[in-house]
Amino acid sequence: MGSRAVLYTFMVLVFVGWLFIWVMLPTPTYRNSWTPQLKIKLNSTYFREQGINLLLFTFPIMLIAAVSCVYLHLYNKSTSDHSSTTNKGREYFGSLKRKVVVMEPLGIVNAVELSFAVMFIVLLIWSLANYIYISFNGNLHMHSPTEKVWKAKFRSVSLRLGYLGNICYAFLFFPVTRLSSILPLMGLTSESSIKYHIWLGHLSMALALLHSAGFVIYYAMSNQMIEMIEWSRTYVSNVAGEIAILVAIAIWVTSLYKIRRKMFDLFFYTHQLYTLYMFFYLLHVGVAYTCMVFPGIFLFLIDRYLRFLQSKRSARLISSRLLPCSTFELTFSKNPVLTYNPTSILFVNVPSVSKLQWHPFTIVSSSNLETDKLSVVIKSVGSWSQKLEKQLSSSPDRLQISTEGPYGPSSSHFLSRECLVMVSGGSGIAPMISIFRELIYRCTLQTNTKVPKVILITSFKNTSDLTMLDLLLPISTTPSDISNLDFQIEAYISRENEPQQHHHNNLELASKSKQQLIVFKQNPKDSPISAALGKSSWLWLGAIITSSFFMFLLLLGLVTRYSIYPIERDGKLYHYSAKIIWDMFLACASIFIGTSVIFMWQKRENESEGRQIQNVEIPTNPTNSPAANLCGTERELESLPHQSIVQATKVHYGARPDLKRILFDIKASDVGVVVCGPKSMRHEVAKICASGLAKNLHFESISFNW
Repeated sequence: MGSRAVLYTFMVLVFVGWLFIWVMLPTPTYRNSWTPQLKIKLNSTYFREQGINLLLFTFPIMLIAAVSCVYLHLYNKSTSDHSSTTNKGREYFGSLKRKVVVMEPLGIVNAVELSFAVMFIVLLIWSLANYIYISFNGNLHMHSPTEKVWKAKFRSVSLRLGYLGNICYAFLFFPVTRLSSILPLMGLTSESSIKYHIWLGHLSMALALLHSAGFVIYYAMSNQMIEMIEWSRTYVSNVAGEIAILVAIAIWVTSLYKIRRKMFDLFFYTHQLYTLYMFFYLLHVGVAYTCMVFPGIFLFLIDRYLRFLQSKRSARLISSRLLPCSTFELTFSKNPVLTYNPTSILFVNVPSVSKLQWHPFTIVSSSNLETDKLSVVIKSVGSWSQKLEKQLSSSPDRLQISTEGPYGPSSSHFLSRECLVMVSGGSGIAPMISIFRELIYRCTLQTNTKVPKVILITSFKNTSDLTMLDLLLPISTTPSDISNLDFQIEAYISRENEPQQHHHNNLELASKSKQQLIVFKQNPKDSPISAALGKSSWLWLGAIITSSFFMFLLLLGLVTRYSIYPIERDGKLYHYSAKIIWDMFLACASIFIGTSVIFMWQKRENESEGRQIQNVEIPTNPTNSPAANLCGTERELESLPHQSIVQATKVHYGARPDLKRILFDIKASDVGVVVCGPKSMRHEVAKICASGLAKNLHFESISFNW
């Protein structure tokens, strides 16, 4: 605990220092005092003018990213015993996160998020005010002696709006870096942080449009439209900026909510233009701002290349369980060393359906309960999932599937509550299944592990959807022991007023006949799902970040010393855009070398472990479905776990759950409330918990709706 505290304190101090530099950047002190002194000390023949910016803006975040990997490794090691004391260090932040506000269009925002958002807006206002103050006090740099002051001021404001956009871009890639060491440090996941990427994207796009429109107007007023097609050798390229803004507009428009939901393919493929956008964007902003946005891009490229390498392996698909409610479960072979927390997700690619599309799905299995298997559940609602379900229905011998992940929270603190209320709607029950299976495992431990009482409140449209409750228990040759788990299930059927008695027998037969278990033939080319970097993945990720960054500095120093410096020493000018291209090329080369070496080393170990994993035993027939018993039919219960689920389940027809009454009636002193489902349901639960009328409710939202 002492080493972890020291590391965390060190990273906080570095981060505060880095933010202080951002605050000082637009001030006269930075321009008139810091910069001249630093230039004298850091303008070496090896880094030239980049030395200052690399030290002030790039190095602190890269240091935090590397050190946080060590911290997370120690944290995971200390929490491997499921001790309830491991979460005490997060109680302060947990208390702030429980204070939530529901506001449109931001959605559910807690106190921590609101505080950081306010501070970020203050930073932007502070920066703009200082930039304008400096430029309006004698530094307008009018392009001609006859230029009017108001025109010069207009140009200056347009330029400073672009500077603000660069601040947004500096943070834009952190939320979408899945193998990030920054997000888990803050208790975040890439899925829960997508909203930050969306907010930053809208804000940066607004600033970029204002910046671009301002310069177009300025050039038109000044009769300098020829400047728009200039590619300067000595300064940033205007043409590159124009190409970048056109690509950005296409990405932004297709990512708007209504377009994204209705035309996901268009959104997905257009978003892949981000590489083209970043190339021209960096050519436009220049060396200094490249160093500012460099950490986020560098870490994102490491993550992206690692995911590419992991996705080249074909996962070993063991079985598929098809339910009568257009839902199916895919079960893969898993390396027993691979562990993950409940509510984690797995990205899946099926080349026979689409070679390019990757979709995230909730992992419903527990890495502790099912050590050699990993299962995801998929609701057939879109064209991609419908095509996949159709292929599965034809009972193929083998289905080639690639995976990325798993990705999930670094802790599951809500499992240590006295009572856990899980509220779900439709397919939102999937994360609850993963929590339920994890609690089944914890009930089997001989240690004094705290297991909360569980109340599952789930809402479905039709009776057939009740078969999703079959997924609460894994397919296994050994029945799970849930006798020590205290739970109750309240299931609501909203579109049926009452159970249709004359359909009972038909429903039972449908549950038995339509619930189909498909077992696939094993192929030696397939491999069990493993962590991209093995068991000590955080340490290896830290090694990749450190080695790649220092390799980049070494190569950049050599290129500057032996290619750029000899030209500038003779009084000539090195092409400005060529410097940026060198930066991009050397960064990609360093990431490629550093990541490839470590990944290939770990791949050998994963393959040797994979060969030792025997074929996973799967029952030839599906386990008894408790869903049929929930409809009132008489049938023999084949196992005690299924009997327990049936006895603990109460079905309500033609009604929706009165969440306010249910939550307020819970008398436990420490109640965790986990919700996943439609936005209206999440917002309702959030408002109830944030009302302050029940001090014992602690809110936790799970959302995969981008």
